[in-house]
Order: sequence, then C-alpha cells, then structure tokens
Amino acid sequence: MQFSKISTSLGRLGAASAALLVPVAAFAQEAAAPAAEAAAAVPEKGDTAFMFICTLLVFFMLMPGLALFYGGLVRAKNMLSVLMQCTVVGAAMMLVWVIYGYSFAFGGSTSAYFGGTAKMFLSGVTMDSTAATFSDGVVIPEFIFMLFQMTFAALTPSLIVGAFAERIKFSAVVLFCILWATFVYFPIAHMVWDANGLLFGMGALDFAGGTVVHINAGIAGLIGAIMVGKRVGYGKDMMAPHSMTLTLVGAAMLWVGWFGFNAGSNLEASGGAMLATVNTFLATAAAIVSWSIVETFARGKASMLGAASGMIAGLVAITPAAGIAGPMGAIVMGLIVSPICYFFIAVVKNKFGYDDTADVFGVHGVGGLFGALATGIFASSSLGGIGYAEGVTMGSQFMTQLTAVVITIVWCGVVSAILYKIVDVIVGLRVTVEAEREGLDLASHGEAAYHQ
Repeated sequence: MQFSKISTSLGRLGAASAALLVPVAAFAQEAAAPAAEAAAAVPEKGDTAFMFICTLLVFFMLMPGLALFYGGLVRAKNMLSVLMQCTVVGAAMMLVWVIYGYSFAFGGSTSAYFGGTAKMFLSGVTMDSTAATFSDGVVIPEFIFMLFQMTFAALTPSLIVGAFAERIKFSAVVLFCILWATFVYFPIAHMVWDANGLLFGMGALDFAGGTVVHINAGIAGLIGAIMVGKRVGYGKDMMAPHSMTLTLVGAAMLWVGWFGFNAGSNLEASGGAMLATVNTFLATAAAIVSWSIVETFARGKASMLGAASGMIAGLVAITPAAGIAGPMGAIVMGLIVSPICYFFIAVVKNKFGYDDTADVFGVHGVGGLFGALATGIFASSSLGGIGYAEGVTMGSQFMTQLTAVVITIVWCGVVSAILYKIVDVIVGLRVTVEAEREGLDLASHGEAAYHQ
C-alpha cells in the first residue's frame, strides 16, 4: 500500500521525514486537516458511503454490543446498571467530542501532545470541508471523519466500565470517564494518530487503536479495580455471569462492529480495508479456537465464556496490526494471544487479588499490549506484512513499539490514578454496602432488569 500523503501536517515534516513515513500505514486515523493542495479534490461517494457504514458499525459495538456483553457478565441485580453506564457514558462522550475532543485530538496544533483549540465546537467543520486519506488526492468529508473518530471516543471510556462494575456510583462513572477522555484519551489519540504527535513522530505503528483504545482502557480499568476495591463477598459469594446468552450476543455484535473499527481505519474502500477485514476474521477465529484448546487442557472443558473471551482477545490483538500484518501473521497472533490472556485472568489476577469484574485488563490491556508489540514483528514483509519504512529493521521497530507501549502505560496509569482520587473526593467512588448487596439496578436506578 502506498500512502503518499497522510495530511497537511506531513508537508510540515519535510520531504525527508515524509519519505520515511510513507510505509507507516499504521496511523490509519490521521487525516485531520484538509490538505491545501487537495482543496479541489471531491470525495468519492463510494469512500464516503464506506466510512458511513463503518461509523455505524463502530457505534453498534457500543450500543448495544458492549452493553450486552458486560451486562451478561454481571449478576442479574446489576444488569441495568451496566447498560445505563454504557449508554450515558457513550452519550456524554459524543457531546464532549464535538465540543472540544475532536479539536484536542485533531485540531491541527504542532504540539506533540495536544491538538489545540482551533476546532472546538466543530469550528470550520462544514459540509464542504474534507479530510485527507492515505492516497494522493483522495479525500473524505470531514464530517464523516469526525464522526468515525467520535465513535472511538465514545466506545473507549465505556470499555473501562467492566473493570469496576457492580460496586461503583453512577455519578462517579460518568464524571471519571469525561475527565479520563479529556486528560488521557484525547492526548494519546493525538500522540499516536496525528502527524505532529509524539508517538507518530517516533514511527510507532497502531492501525486502529492498540495503544489508544485497548492498552489505555485496560490500564485505566486495572487502576480502577484496585482503587474502587473488591466487591462485597468477592472470593466467597457466587459471582458467576447471570446470562452467558446475552454475553455471546454482545460479543458477536462486537465482532461484527469491529469490521467497521478495523476496516474503517483505512479511511478508503480500498485493498487496505480488505486486508484489515481478512485479518479481523482470521485472528479472531484463531483466538477462539486457541482459548478453547487452552481451557480443555487447563480445566478439562471448553466454556462458552472462554470462547467469548477468546473472541474479544483476538479482536483486540489484531486491532493495531489489522492493515499491517498479513493473513498468516494474523492467525499466528490470534493463536498466541489467548494463552497469554488466559494466564493473566486465571493465574495473575488470582495471585494479586484484584477484582476486575469483566477482565478488562486481562483481555483489553494484556491483549492490546501483546498486539502492539507483535505488530512490530508481523509488519515484516518476510512474514507477510506490508514492510517497514526505509532503514527500519524488525528490531528497531519492536523497540519503537515497546517505547510507545511504555509511554501509554505510564501516561494512562499516572493520570488515571489521579483522576480516580479526584472523583472520589468530589462524589465518592463506591456505593454503600447496603446498596451493593441490594444491587445497583434498584439502588442506583430504581428499576430491575428482571421481574419475578
């Protein structure tokens, strides 16, 4: 794939830098500012329709996909609380995104950490403004680029909800997610996907959100699970998922929606999107089979919960490599990620005793970390990938990936811990013991998912 022009900001990087960055297809989101020399370019209706569908598919991941996936994993008395958290957090993020989030991430600033304020309240974003893609002279309407990115911003904070489900205040969830998006998600998105961003400039590869979405959400979830504390009765009471049926329905919706997530990150209806589609099928299928095999050997039986977990783990792992690795590389990534995530869920979580309700860290954090690092390896043309930038070797790319992962973990971990503490001071993190025992559906929302 030849991506000769990513956005106007590449021009400011200079011809030499641009030459190095041409093969870096990973930055599949970067298209913020309309290219001046492409001002006369007219969006292709096919690309626009493709991005419109992909945007709706990513939205489908959140509503109702993620909500049902998490809802099935909690106890019946907390089903509606999780649905409500995903619904309201998603809605709040859509508003935050158009008010200042889009600008903070893609506002055209030359800062390595901050997109600026030029596009706050969607200033300058009109029916006629366009965003560049990865092909010379090809653009899409800026409205659809903004909306596609909005669905990512709505989904990512909602992922964190699963880590501290069943014992956190509703107001605390919403306040934390808004603050977290402002001080963690938007800066990391800018650093990774904007041509002026710190990690972009380093040459880190992230096609559709391994660092921005999954490592980010996974680390925030782990910090939250620890700081909010364990559920009452954790390790003693029965806390099995109340509906594996709904969990599989939600997981299947996530898989379907993920094609918009990964293929849409190509920004054009071209071969790159089709490669991402192939990889999204294959890595996920391999991870489901792999998790089932691991469970068979480890506990004698393969479970539906394990298959659903493998499904998500495979999707998470291939996300940063979707348009970069080859199909066989995607299968290998899917086969490897499940045993790693299973180990963290079955062994590490029990050893350290943190209560990550829906295993947000074990699947998204660990799977995202593996995927980000593996992307540096499977990008190699010798392994079927699209290849590296000129002068870049597998070893140097892997170290770049490792550096990007460490920066993301440190930024997210430190800032998230501070934000949890701030929210605790303002509204408090936990519900009362009585409310937790009653269930958050009734205690927090005055309604029940199921009636006897």
